Amino acid sequence: MRYTFKKLLQKEGWKENITISCDEDGVITEIVENSNDKGQQIDGIAFPGFQNAHSHSFQYAMCGLAEVHPVHTQDDFWSWRENMYHLALRLSPDDFETIATQLYYEMIRHGYTHVAEFHYLHHDISGNKYNNIAEMGERLISAAQKTGINITLIPIFYQKGGFGMPPTEKQKRFISFSEEDYLELFEKTAKATKKYKGANIALGIHSLRAVELPLVQLMANHWDYQNIPFHIHISEQLKEVNDCIDYTGKRPVEWMLDHVEMSQRFHLVHATHLTESEVKGIAQSGAHVVLCPSTEGNLGDGIFPLIDFQKSGGKWSIGTDSHIGLNPLEELRTLDYGQRLTSHKRNIFASDTTGNTGEFAIQMATLSGRKAMNDDSEEYFSVGSKLNAVVYYEKEKLAARKDEFIASTLVYSGDIRWNAGTIVNGRFYNPSHGEEHEEKFIKVLKKIM
Repeated sequence: MRYTFKKLLQKEGWKENITISCDEDGVITEIVENSNDKGQQIDGIAFPGFQNAHSHSFQYAMCGLAEVHPVHTQDDFWSWRENMYHLALRLSPDDFETIATQLYYEMIRHGYTHVAEFHYLHHDISGNKYNNIAEMGERLISAAQKTGINITLIPIFYQKGGFGMPPTEKQKRFISFSEEDYLELFEKTAKATKKYKGANIALGIHSLRAVELPLVQLMANHWDYQNIPFHIHISEQLKEVNDCIDYTGKRPVEWMLDHVEMSQRFHLVHATHLTESEVKGIAQSGAHVVLCPSTEGNLGDGIFPLIDFQKSGGKWSIGTDSHIGLNPLEELRTLDYGQRLTSHKRNIFASDTTGNTGEFAIQMATLSGRKAMNDDSEEYFSVGSKLNAVVYYEKEKLAARKDEFIASTLVYSGDIRWNAGTIVNGRFYNPSHGEEHEEKFIKVLKKIM
């Protein structure tokens, strides 16, 4: 396979008339600048494919369903969670796979080439293990394979109903009661990822409130898993922070910093409510945060202290979490606008680095996002790496911009109409990719609601 792009963004800047050759697995074998070889001419501007570093695929089915309430009632994350439980208790494996397949098609259409699936819907509707305990994880792998997206599957350890509390009846599909239960699930899931070249594995704890704290420490520091990423929800809600203080005497991130040898393999999801010392502690440890602005806004989580985190050298990626929003450009601009609204300043992303806000946002989301997927590659496109890209039409405002303004024009004003297609592992997918699956998805939604 061979593609020629009019413009292509590398970390060091824009390149023109680039021809990229790759083998049948999508691995880049050659990159030629100022090429006369047209290959498969791609009419547009190429960026590195976006990394979706946090996904709960089944929650895509409930988008919009938690927004209608009786008059004069209060609603927050915890009442939203009740709606989520209701959905989780209704899905068959076939339903689960259908929803994930539709979601992954949509991710590719929006420019995502890799998803980290934070997966905790493990058991059947009665809470019993399937004969194949990795059944639901295999359904996610199947959905990824059908669509072509890369997937990092993170089977999640979920044990408790809260700090010092047993699990509730509504959480019965999530629960691994012991370390042995979870490790069996993890190893079977790891084996399942070998069936698809676009899949790999990571380790995950749902949250500090969901697993006995000595087991959190054990799993985070487990010698056998030091070469894969570790993902955890943390400090998302004020109630969670206060409950942690009441139970442990420490805030969630404070507890992690005191009890876990954190490093760049750690990806702390949300981390919304932090003290100054926690902000610095995460950054200095090398750990990343995963920010999901559309979901965090929808749930009323709060605004992550990004300005202080970046001043301390912190690294972050983006995810779509509950998938109330799916456009990576919207995630980036919403993240930035939250900071502008609270600081009353602009140029929040890149004030201490390149000064080019759009290019900085793409670089951070790309490289930190790759770390969440266990990919340490630092170049956007390089020989030996797989060809993953999103291509935008060179039209409207993009056609009129000098190189230094292209990325910011895209990040701050681009929309799905500009997408010319997405290349995943060397295969080009146009924006209509997967439309034939939509009818099946709609039938599932009507059935489960």
